[in-house]
Amino acid sequence: MRVRKLAFAALAVTAALSLTACQDDGAGTAQGAPTASTGTAPSGLPASGGPAAGGPASAGPGKGSTASTAAPAGSTGAGKPARCRTADLTITAADRTISGDPDNTVVVELKNHSGKDCTLAGYAGVDLKTSAGTLSAKRSGEPVVTGVVKNGKSTYFGISYPANTSGGSGVRITGLVVTPPDETHPVTLPWPGSGSLPVTDGSGSPVKIGPMGSAGQGE
Repeated sequence: MRVRKLAFAALAVTAALSLTACQDDGAGTAQGAPTASTGTAPSGLPASGGPAAGGPASAGPGKGSTASTAAPAGSTGAGKPARCRTADLTITAADRTISGDPDNTVVVELKNHSGKDCTLAGYAGVDLKTSAGTLSAKRSGEPVVTGVVKNGKSTYFGISYPANTSGGSGVRITGLVVTPPDETHPVTLPWPGSGSLPVTDGSGSPVKIGPMGSAGQGE
């Protein structure tokens, strides 16, 4: 009987010691608890669910929102100049025929007055108004290069057409219609060149145009 009482006493002391070991020591760390190890998070990810190292705790829009940056006025989303619209341009035409050339030449100037830079690339639409109806110019086939037209500056292209050396009145030219590349709004101008085209059976030189930038000032 005495042995059994001693055994119960020993169990009671062991239980009390176990409870004491599990109590907080007042310093915020449980006695006997294992120390947490710090692992290395995969590259670009936070080590413990917080912000990445070196980053602010809260930077950027709230959850569910998307940050956006508006492009400057008159530019594309990539920050490049937008294309020139008809309203951005002052369009004029002048006779630039050089004596001795097989064809006559009119040069069309497109001056940017928009207040910002813009781009022009490709071929304009060109129609001649004539006494026999509208005649559309053909493209010369020269390569196209995109060019930035600075505010207040100009670009040029040429119109070549056959001289009327037949001795007859030919087909009278009454006007010029120019539509900038990728635009639907034309501009009608007075025709500055020779007053007529020769009447042919289709075997003569056509009216042709070059792309933007294919003619220079004074040409």
